[in-house]
Parts: sequence; structure tokens; C-alpha cells
Amino acid sequence: MNVRKNWGEHTFDLFNIVMMLLLMLITLYPFLYIVFASLSNPADLLQHRGLLFRPAGFNLESYRLVLNNPLIAIGYGNTLIYVIVGTALNIVLTAFAAYALSRKQVMLVGPITFFIVFTMFFSGGLIPTYLVIKNLHLFDTRWVMILPSAINTWNLLVMRTSFQEVPAALEESARIDGANDFTILMRVFIPVSLPIMAVMLLFYGVQHWNSYLDAMIYIRNRDYYPLQLVLQEILITTSTDTMTSGISDIDKGLLQETIKYATIIVATIPVLLMYPFLQRYFVKGVMLGAIKE
Repeated sequence: MNVRKNWGEHTFDLFNIVMMLLLMLITLYPFLYIVFASLSNPADLLQHRGLLFRPAGFNLESYRLVLNNPLIAIGYGNTLIYVIVGTALNIVLTAFAAYALSRKQVMLVGPITFFIVFTMFFSGGLIPTYLVIKNLHLFDTRWVMILPSAINTWNLLVMRTSFQEVPAALEESARIDGANDFTILMRVFIPVSLPIMAVMLLFYGVQHWNSYLDAMIYIRNRDYYPLQLVLQEILITTSTDTMTSGISDIDKGLLQETIKYATIIVATIPVLLMYPFLQRYFVKGVMLGAIKE
């Protein structure tokens, strides 16, 4: 059935389209600027003023220097370890805890949930946390980037709410067949909750990928630096000497800006490539975990 729209509805649709295009442009342009700047000739970029809608010249020297930088390679390797090991541990522990908290028959589930939620509003602070980590001998190890953030309280509550939405009949039929809690979690709850699991994978993965503050506080050995801490050194302290050794001072000064932009792109691409594979689960998973009927 075709419904004819009046001029007011057409105007409203046109206004929505224009506003969405403007929002898309505002959101996308800063990233495009960084891409264009990273591909630009350093001398041409330095002379350019105003908006940038295409590379100012074309030069891949910055990417060559970034990819040949040993600190970038070390940071990438460490970050991949933190993301893979940390996210796997996050998903396992969060799923186990969410399953336990979603079961009404668990003893003291209410008080336990209260104390878990309490940590969202009050924490011991930086100095007590530092002392705990030091006394646990996690200081200046790779585990300091993984174990202290093993469970995110908000993600735990979202997954718990999602598990509470699983029909009780599925659990009852599994118990009739002799399944225990571990089997029910692995073969009933997790397969049914794949959208929320994909969302948790994205949340935890991005959290580990972007983590730099903990490394800045607790890690002194540069062999354990994550990529974001290397990026912070390059962008904030302009530490590009290791990448521009053997280059004249004039060229070194010109390349500093394009090296920063190239480093941002190199550090951002993996997350951008991961998101499209999880995007179809994203909205559905968030809604499943955020709405309680």
C-alpha cells in the first residue's frame, strides 16, 4: 500500500537527510584530515592553510619510518598480547560471574550484587591501588595490564541482565537432561547470547587496545610498553628521534608532523577493521543487555 506524503512530511525527511549528512561530515572529517595529512608531502603540508580535502602532495616516507620503528613493533606486539589474553580472560570471568548473579537461587545474590555495584561509585584511589599492585608483585610486568581489569562492573551488569532474559524453559529442559551449571552456561546461555558476547568482545577489546594510563603508572620496562604509550610519547613528547636518525635536521623538522599523523592511523586501523565484523551484533546486543522487562 502506497501512502502519499504531504509537503510537510517531505520537508521533514529532507531536513533529516541534511542533518544526518552534516553530522556524518562533522564526525568523519577529522579522521579524513589525519589520513590526508599522513599521506601528504611534509613541505606542502607545512605551507597549507585551512581545511584539507586531499593530500597536499603525496609521500609515504612517514609510514615507512613508523613501520620501521622498533618501538612501534614492540608496542604492537605487547598490545596484541594484552588484547588477546586480556579479552579472553575478561569474557570468561564476566560470563561466569554474570551467570551466577542471574540465578535467583544463588545464596546472597542480592548483597553480592550490591557490593559489586558499590565499586562503580567508590574505589580505593590511585595510591592504595598502586600499593596493592606492588605488593602482589604485578608492578612492571605484563600481568598488570590484564589482571586488575579482569572484570568491568558495567559490562558484568549488562551481561547479567542479558542472561536474565534467557527463557527459563531452556534451563529447565537442560537440567531434565542432566546438565550441570557449567554445561548450561556453555551450551545454552552463551549460544543464545551471542550478540551480547560480541558486544563484550568489542568493549573489552577496545578497552585493552586504548589502555595507556595503567602502563604509564605501573610499567617502567620499555619492552612491556603497549602501543598507546608509544603513541603518547610520539604525540605528546614529540619523541621521533628514533625514527629520524640519519636524516638532516631540516627534513627531520618537516617529517615530525606527518609522522604523528601516520602513527595515529597505524594505531587506529586494527580497531576500525574489527568493528564491521561485530557491528551487526552491536545494537541488538546492547539492547538485550540494557532493557529489563
